[in-house]
Amino acid sequence: MVSLLARLSLPGQRDPAARPRRYAPVLAAAGAVAVSVLGLLGLGLALVVVQTLDPAGGLPVGGSARLAGRLWLLAQGGGLTLGSGPLVLAPLVLTLAVTWGLSTVGRGVVRVCDVTGRRASAAVLAGVAGTHTLGSVLLALAVDAPGARVDLLRTAVGSAVVGLLAAGWGTARESGLLDLALDRLPPPVRPLLRGVLAGFLTALALGLAVVAVALAADARGYAALSGALGGAAAGAVGLLALCVLLLPNAAAAALGLAAGPGFAVGSGTYVSVHGVTLGAVPALPLLAALPDTQAVPLLAFASQVVPALAGLVAGAALGRRLGDTDGGSVVAALWGVLAGVLLGIACGVLTWVAGGSLGDGELARIGAPPVATGLVVAAQAGVAAAVSAAVTRWRSFG
Repeated sequence: MVSLLARLSLPGQRDPAARPRRYAPVLAAAGAVAVSVLGLLGLGLALVVVQTLDPAGGLPVGGSARLAGRLWLLAQGGGLTLGSGPLVLAPLVLTLAVTWGLSTVGRGVVRVCDVTGRRASAAVLAGVAGTHTLGSVLLALAVDAPGARVDLLRTAVGSAVVGLLAAGWGTARESGLLDLALDRLPPPVRPLLRGVLAGFLTALALGLAVVAVALAADARGYAALSGALGGAAAGAVGLLALCVLLLPNAAAAALGLAAGPGFAVGSGTYVSVHGVTLGAVPALPLLAALPDTQAVPLLAFASQVVPALAGLVAGAALGRRLGDTDGGSVVAALWGVLAGVLLGIACGVLTWVAGGSLGDGELARIGAPPVATGLVVAAQAGVAAAVSAAVTRWRSFG
């Protein structure tokens, strides 16, 4: 009886859970600000340390802070207009860090405030994405300078898309809305999505392996480029960090090579299995992975198995996770074809996000062609995934 009376609400008494839920959008906005502040502080501190260790002097603290802000905006799809032309190239490692931070904020607010329902989740999403977009625009105004103009439209749209996708994923997953949406779809959809994710991660890992092998084969060229840029040990560390930030971009270019269409580094350099054209490229040590001659390297031919291997992994993951009532080998093969198509779309989106431009003229195009890469990967991975899913499903019944 006492416990029952304790649970009853008196006139004018507020529900203890109502206050945290009401403040959920405020917490979401504060979390979005914290992600940007912590990210900019970490990135700026790293740049300050590198510049301080440079015996030639390097940038002042203010210059390092502005550079950190510009990198932060580029990672979210922003653009800069330099004297050499537009600079639009997102360092995808930094993009992943921003996405992870915003997604964690969305999940944390939902968990702490016990957010349920579409309306409350939408409020959290709006708090994270809206605050993040506003902060990015304010940052763009702060780091804008005559020699490096910030594209405000690209910055606003890019940061809004990143905020909505990242916070939307975290909010929907933690609140259970994602599970509710998937429960309304056919049962094989969950195995399908997991298979696509497994194939995509496999393709990305194999792309990184291709880049690593190419760099290892020309380690002397990497050292020569790094040494030619100067800066002693501090400069080498800074260049290494920049190369690490651009590794997923290089892996996406390797996927274009593996699919067949190849990739470009400006208008004068194009690498594919059909031929190699070499021209002037930026003095970035990561570009030591490019071929040294006009001959197509053996690694380019070996990389042609990447789409098929990714499709095999996607099909196997799909076939293992299908339920007992999801059909036999033929049905699994059909779902495998769809998994390959979705994998091709994911690879096409990756190459589109990873590409960009480093100026006008000869460096106006960087990366692999997204549409051609996606179509070829979809065709090859679809066949491989269908066979793999059918065989895996058949073995599970055996």
